[in-house]
Amino acid sequence: MKIVLVSRIDDADALRYTASLARELEGLGHETAFEESTAGCLGKEGIPFEKIDGDLVVVIGGDGSVLLTVHRMKKQVPVLGINWGEVGFLADLEPDEARAFFAAHTEGFCVERRMRVSLSAGGKRIGDALNEGLVVTDRPAKMLRFGIYVDGTPAERFRADGLLISTPTGSTAYAMSAGGPIVDPQIEGFLLVPLAPYMLSSRPHLISTWRSLEITLETEKPAHLVIDGQSSFELEKEATITVRRSDQPALFVHTDKPFFEKVNHKLRNL
Repeated sequence: MKIVLVSRIDDADALRYTASLARELEGLGHETAFEESTAGCLGKEGIPFEKIDGDLVVVIGGDGSVLLTVHRMKKQVPVLGINWGEVGFLADLEPDEARAFFAAHTEGFCVERRMRVSLSAGGKRIGDALNEGLVVTDRPAKMLRFGIYVDGTPAERFRADGLLISTPTGSTAYAMSAGGPIVDPQIEGFLLVPLAPYMLSSRPHLISTWRSLEITLETEKPAHLVIDGQSSFELEKEATITVRRSDQPALFVHTDKPFFEKVNHKLRNL
């Protein structure tokens, strides 16, 4: 297999581990390469995120490193995360588990598809999110007014500090911290979670991807759409955001660790 390694570059131990893992993978008969920033820290030639191709991308880092990799890859390649962060919910393996995993899977691995949401505004595609799109004002202490339309029908109208447009994968991230439910990632739906809504009846919504979903900004206050914490886009006043399922799901290596076991281990025992 051709394996591309991505490491967080602010941690010398993570970089040393990445270099050592590359040597071990080569010893198992795999071809290895490094992402450009990782390679630069190791004194090697590298591949830009946008040109990554191959059979597998191994990310040594936390959830932010995994999100960055998925966000910047032009073509989705199966990702395996090795946790070098705090929670590491998107990183299934711990550093001391990786070598045994690769030794036991020399012939290949199972891949799990994770839905992403495609976000557009004013008829222009903005990007795809694996965890969430976040709509917030760029003026502190100011609220936004939102309108939610499902299949063209007004479903809710409320004021809030912001709104999370989350995937089931993202339900264990910012959306959970904002009071949203934990959603099985095998379910395909759009999870809407208002941030500090100024109405007791405003609650999270889980909406089928088979439905048409539009979100209107019913205010002239300036606002931004932030995708997976990686990129930010200025929204026009009274913009309409169209939400649909992305044609390119993220691909994750299945490590035989059940989702709800991870929930119990990583989230309930922090």
